[in-house]
Order: sequence, then structure tokens, then C-alpha cells
Amino acid sequence: MAIIGTILIGAAVIVHVGFFAMESVLWSSPGVWRRFGIPDQRDADAVRPMAYNQGFYNLFLAGGAAVGLVLYWTTLHQVGFGLVFFCATCMVLAAIVLLTTGGRYLRAALLQGVLPLVGLVLLTIG
Repeated sequence: MAIIGTILIGAAVIVHVGFFAMESVLWSSPGVWRRFGIPDQRDADAVRPMAYNQGFYNLFLAGGAAVGLVLYWTTLHQVGFGLVFFCATCMVLAAIVLLTTGGRYLRAALLQGVLPLVGLVLLTIG
């Protein structure tokens, strides 16, 4: 179970790095900001600082989870588990918060939250 949990948390890391790339690096592309429901360039420019900041939150969660996985499977098993637990829980809670902003974000919230949730459960029982 721990191996499958690790794979799912690793996939969540990749998803969150992808969100970082879209929000903080690729935001100026209309295809990216439209994906987030932004209707025009003026609104995209207004939202850009927030998106940039949000992207780094995603990167830091991904980095923490990745470091935690490495530690979990090497010398500091308990420290790694604690770091993975914290970062994956934050990913899940962020997905729940996203759901509170409206039903149109259901797909994004599921993408953001299901992998770390299931991975965390499997890592915990594994």
C-alpha cells in the first residue's frame, strides 16, 4: 500500500508543479488564463500577481511533498512521513476550499485533491 500511496503522492507533486508552471510561468498565454475562467486580457493582467503568488504556493507544496517522499524511503522515515502528511493534507484542504468557491471548480478540485487524499490514506495504512 505504501508504494501505491507514494506513486499517487508523486502524481500529486507533478500536478502541483504543473499548476505552478501555468500560474507563475505561462500565465501570459491566453490558453492558460482562459483555462482558469479568465475572459479577457485585461482581467488576466489584473489577476496576474495573484496567479503568480498562487503558483508558488503550489510549487512549495509539491517540493515539500517530494522531499518528504525521499526522506520517507531513505534514512528519515518518520520525518518524511510527517512532511508528506502535512503537504498532502494542505493539498486536500486547498481543494476543499476551491470547492467552496463554486461548483464550476469541481473538476479542478478533484484534480487537486483526490491524488493526495488517496495517496495519504494508502501511505498511512501501508
